[in-house]
Amino acid sequence: MRKRDFNMNWVYYKEGSKYRQVVDLPHDAMIVEQRDPESLSGSAGAYFPGGIYIYEKTFDVPHDWSDKHILFEFEGVYQNSKVYINGLEAGGYPYGYMPFTVCADGFLEYGKENIIRVVADNSKIPNSRWYTGGGIYRPVWMYVTNKEHIKHEGVKISTLSYKPARIRVETAHTGGNINVEILYHDQVVAKGQGDNLELEIPDAKLWSDETPELYQCRVSLISGDTVVDEVVETFGIRKVEWSPQGLFINGKETLLRGGCVHHDNGILGARSFAESEERRVRIMKEAGYNAIRSAHNPASKAMLKACDKYGVYMIDELWDMWYFHKSKHDYASHFMHWYKEDIKALISRDFNHPSVIMYSIGNEVSEPKDEKGVNLAKEMVELIHSLDPNRAVTCGVNLMIINMASKGKGIYKEEGGLAKEEPEKQKATSSTLFNMLTYMVGTGMNKAGNSKSADRVTSPLFEQLDIAGYNYASGRYPLDGKKHPERIVLGTETFPQDIAKNWAMIKKYPYLIGDFMWTAWDYIGEAGIGAWTYTPDGKRFNKPYPWLLADVGAIDILGNIGAQAAYAGIVWGTRKEPYIGVCPVNHPGKSPYKSVWRGTNAIDSWAWKNCEGNKAIVEVYADAARVELLLNGKSLGKKRIKNYKAIFKTKYAPGTLMAIAYDANGREIGRTQLSSATGRTQILVQPEKDKVSVDEIVYVNVSLVGENGVVESNADQKLHVSVEGGELLAFGSANPCTEEQYHTGTFTTYYGRAQAVVRAKKAGILKVYVSGEGQTTKKASVVVKPKED
Repeated sequence: MRKRDFNMNWVYYKEGSKYRQVVDLPHDAMIVEQRDPESLSGSAGAYFPGGIYIYEKTFDVPHDWSDKHILFEFEGVYQNSKVYINGLEAGGYPYGYMPFTVCADGFLEYGKENIIRVVADNSKIPNSRWYTGGGIYRPVWMYVTNKEHIKHEGVKISTLSYKPARIRVETAHTGGNINVEILYHDQVVAKGQGDNLELEIPDAKLWSDETPELYQCRVSLISGDTVVDEVVETFGIRKVEWSPQGLFINGKETLLRGGCVHHDNGILGARSFAESEERRVRIMKEAGYNAIRSAHNPASKAMLKACDKYGVYMIDELWDMWYFHKSKHDYASHFMHWYKEDIKALISRDFNHPSVIMYSIGNEVSEPKDEKGVNLAKEMVELIHSLDPNRAVTCGVNLMIINMASKGKGIYKEEGGLAKEEPEKQKATSSTLFNMLTYMVGTGMNKAGNSKSADRVTSPLFEQLDIAGYNYASGRYPLDGKKHPERIVLGTETFPQDIAKNWAMIKKYPYLIGDFMWTAWDYIGEAGIGAWTYTPDGKRFNKPYPWLLADVGAIDILGNIGAQAAYAGIVWGTRKEPYIGVCPVNHPGKSPYKSVWRGTNAIDSWAWKNCEGNKAIVEVYADAARVELLLNGKSLGKKRIKNYKAIFKTKYAPGTLMAIAYDANGREIGRTQLSSATGRTQILVQPEKDKVSVDEIVYVNVSLVGENGVVESNADQKLHVSVEGGELLAFGSANPCTEEQYHTGTFTTYYGRAQAVVRAKKAGILKVYVSGEGQTTKKASVVVKPKED
């Protein structure tokens, strides 16, 4: 089976526009739209308008393909897509997050130019509770095979045992005989023949978050003496088991250090590049996470591959809604007709990925308040188990929401939208009422699911699931060991500031297997739900235009590891040195309006130009008994660490801020320091790679630094980026509230930082120039190698 890159040179246009543009996929048509404060997408969709997005591509089909099987794979098109080949409808899919294939046999004209046309209808908004993007935002591939071939995703590899290591390889094909070889680092370690065979792997290297060892399975289809098709699948040998005694990977108890992640890639919008997904997974692993929950839709194929590579467990989630609408035009309209196909497509794609250890059938759905919803859950779980008996099934359940719905107080109207809006009228149809309630009760919401009525209403659903997923219900953690001794519990959504007390319970109770904070990585949409703001619009939960980002990530949209992620790393024991976080000191006399989804707005900076004498709140995180803080060598005192944290108050003065951690015996066990920027502020341009291949992308970090190389947090300015030898895909910062756009090449830094993403277009030297008023233009170069076949 020959897989061909089908992502280059598409002609794109929006219906109703005369403008035509040649684009390479993946492409997000929505991210370049002009945002509008009157857009019906509201704060949930970051005030982006919708549209019907059209893509066309011409391609040659040789005469000798007339006896071939041709298949197109679309990894993701948002949404309601239809695919036409030479003017005839050949396929499509309504759900914007689901991969699908289109068989071209019978539609092609051989020996001629052919035309494929894809229409993505994202015109009806609101259709989501976050920014979706629009168009062909994930890659497209063409497969050319013989009529006798191995079917697409037709090789399924299961781990039967790990001591000894035994696997099963099942192959679906259209004729001939099957030969199987298992390779480790290009060496054949096992082989056999047959459609359904078991193989023992000698001296097997097992896959886990600590040892992400990967094998290749090479399957050949033989007709006579000829190999007519071949498929190579990457897999890992690992066995997942679960019980009230815990979650076990290859027999070892495993605790999930998790974070929820939306699908967008920050300044790139919804575009899913392999390099972007790998970078995100790598940064999360470096920050201490070992698990991701894809919120609230299936993850990209590239993210799954990255999780396989780095050893990060995945809970792949199917939907945010079932048959009740949360937004007026969301997928609920298609759900009952398509949910079985969605499940089949997800499992078919995910089956060989060792990182996928669990499927989630939904997020905060209220349908299981009654018998119909519970029966549907039971049916879905049974279908998943019939297709994949080796993985657990969960669901992110908000006990408070289901309990309210059972009493006729659901937060959504039947036709979509909110049962009750915020006091200040707005057009956003999102989780506003829920957000308001959470905002008012704070993390006390964790106890809202403790009532007998909440337990009674949700227990029928939990009885259908392998693992009970609790959203914001950590108050139940100590109770359920006695109340429901058969239940396995997972914190599928939690407040990041609760990680210390949550993790203590996870280590204490065997049936509690992990924690997934909301959220690990910031995203577009749900504008300002996590923001701590110093402006009057901070009083509103769903922020008004021009708010853009949720500003809720423990890691910001540029990939900078923030204080909340650092705090979690200290709690988990993956970060050893103390961490110093400083609340912004450039708002003298003002206290921030706080969101419950953020425990701090501190950043690791002691560079605040022109802020001498301003009040400074310093947070120090450490796994220690006490910590001492010193400013320019003078001690500000020692404080006892409580829940891995100590807070100091001082006044800002340029220089060096140092934290020293001590154990219970007064011995130093670690130190860290921050320094102020000195001298003239200038531009620093730092590509994350010094070599790439043609068509690969490279992240280029841009910052404003002093002459000592320290990033200055209080001298933001507008910068401009230009590129030679490549294409500027995006340039922006982590500013959550701005009218600037990522595709223009001009953007203002935020706390001294910005970022460009560039695609190499030709072999040679890729040059990136960054300029700003009063600044010397700075250049960075990247070597571009020819593209490998």
